Amino acid sequence: MVKLSKNQQKREMVAVDVKRAKQSTLKDLAFQFNINKAKEAIKPTKTIVINRIVETTKEDELTLKIEFSLLPSKASFSKLCLDLYFEEQLVNSTPLSIQSSLLGDSLEFPHFLDMKGIAEGAYLIRVEMYEPWDSGEKLNFTIKEIMVQYVPQTRVDRLVKIPTVKTIAGADLLVVPSSAKDIYREIEQDLKKESISKRDKW
Repeated sequence: MVKLSKNQQKREMVAVDVKRAKQSTLKDLAFQFNINKAKEAIKPTKTIVINRIVETTKEDELTLKIEFSLLPSKASFSKLCLDLYFEEQLVNSTPLSIQSSLLGDSLEFPHFLDMKGIAEGAYLIRVEMYEPWDSGEKLNFTIKEIMVQYVPQTRVDRLVKIPTVKTIAGADLLVVPSSAKDIYREIEQDLKKESISKRDKW
């Protein structure tokens, strides 16, 4: 066995230290600093997705059908807020209550804009949706914009820049999916028939 000089021994010690330093891993560091690596199950994140905004013009009214999905499911949400902007101006803010067992995870909500007095042209419409929080934060915020080409059907003497939203019943609205609309329509017709038959008996 060859006896090493003091300088050679020092070089060997430095080489060993360098080799150890290179072999250090995050796992080793976690152990040295007592970092616990939690193995958390990946949970699906809550998301509001505005699938599309469908526009329909009828005389001096613009109907906007906002179709959206709640992921991973509607059960993750209780209250939402839907803000409608016309040319960067907020024209309506609607709280939505998601409660019915009839509802699916894909929903739609209509807005009816009175366009009387709005000049012909292309207009930017923006929809913002989010979960309102007590602190004023907007959680799970999402946004979608469309450009609407509007041609008025009737002439008016006075033009306006911003349309008005036609009355929507209630502050807390129940969003009705298209699949459930027929059921509600049938119930409404049955109630009308029943009311008319009672009136006739009087």
